[in-house]
Amino acid sequence: MQELVTELEREGVELLKTTDLSPAQYNVLRILRGAGPEGATCGDVTSRLVKHDPDVTRLLDRLERRELIVRTREASDRRVVRTRITKAGLALLAELDDPVDALHERQLGHLTERQLGDLRALVAAIRARRPG
Repeated sequence: MQELVTELEREGVELLKTTDLSPAQYNVLRILRGAGPEGATCGDVTSRLVKHDPDVTRLLDRLERRELIVRTREASDRRVVRTRITKAGLALLAELDDPVDALHERQLGHLTERQLGDLRALVAAIRARRPG
């Protein structure tokens, strides 16, 4: 099982290397694209990550240096920092959408709809058991 996961991840890592993104950075950009114009707090991002990252702040710092995200403090509560994806971040994700879809098709396209449904259910069951 671990060999399969490792192989699927490796192919994804190789694809993301072309844009100098780590899987965690890609995941954050996808989360922020989904969050829309209101963005997300660091806690929101952390809770939605596919893989737990102990230092989300440093991850956001790297994306901010590349101008793929911006962070702003809320006017109503200065303790709250909102992170939003920039136009450059959206453009980078758009550039990756087709290649990532093609990768997933190569990896899982041979499965039937029933098998994909079973896989989704298994993944959901595994996630439900994770602490936190």
